[in-house]
Amino acid sequence: MVTVAPYRATRALAARRRRTAWLFLLPMLAILAVVAGWPLFRTASFAFTDAFLPELDSARWVGFENFAFALKDPGWWRAVLNTFVFTALSVSLELVLGLVIALALNRRFRGRGPLRAIVLIPWAVPTVVSAQMWRWMYNDIYGVVNDLLLRLGLIDGPVAWLAGGETAMAAIVITDVWKATPFVALLLLAGLQTVPAQLYEAARVDGVGPVRTFLHITLPLLRPAIAVALIFRTLDALRVFDLVYVMTSNAWATATMSVYARQQLVDFQDVGYGSAISMLVFVVVGVVSVAYVAGLRPGFAVRQR
Repeated sequence: MVTVAPYRATRALAARRRRTAWLFLLPMLAILAVVAGWPLFRTASFAFTDAFLPELDSARWVGFENFAFALKDPGWWRAVLNTFVFTALSVSLELVLGLVIALALNRRFRGRGPLRAIVLIPWAVPTVVSAQMWRWMYNDIYGVVNDLLLRLGLIDGPVAWLAGGETAMAAIVITDVWKATPFVALLLLAGLQTVPAQLYEAARVDGVGPVRTFLHITLPLLRPAIAVALIFRTLDALRVFDLVYVMTSNAWATATMSVYARQQLVDFQDVGYGSAISMLVFVVVGVVSVAYVAGLRPGFAVRQR
């Protein structure tokens, strides 16, 4: 009986704190419900109709017809393939290059502070501006990329990088890697700075080489930061729209899921089918998110052992 009162007081305090937390969260939840919840609900409702933009009021309920058509639509599956190819290439390159840059910036040298700020400049540039800038650079007539490659003797004549299928996808991936690698490097650098310096000193005393030190000390302790970087960049890559649309518009070889959804909604004004495509994009990103978090969960637990 002596411990009952303190236990009840602790539970009451915890309940009061939870109520206070929900009270502070309510304004944010209300804004999210209006800004995100309502558009999502409207998109989901249109996905089951044959609505067209000029005649939304006369839309008829068609059930899962739009989704069934999407599963047979080669344009949709091409967009899915383009999206996953773009995601796999860009995220892999960004992770490798970001790790290299983070390891370099983690070392002590003169001018390290200003250099860290300079490295972040590509990430700070708006995506539309970056896409348009690189589109000019890739131009086959006055682009600096062709000029540089011609001067180096690597190509025989100007190449229309954004006109061909394979070269266009490669050009978009390079642009995304240029822009997003500093973000990955920043996340990994933050993880590197939490690794205790005593571990490296102990490794040096024991005569452990730099490769084994990286594989057995740095990489395992950096796994949570790598997991966070992978999740953020993968979800961003799966939802990519502005970069691809500015550089190649609705081109078949590079159109992603979001670009294809926009084409159906705006260009073709097929609100019903475009909404169904948008919901499929939402489902794909959600499934990948859950799979990523479940697969990378052991990485988050490394520091807790």
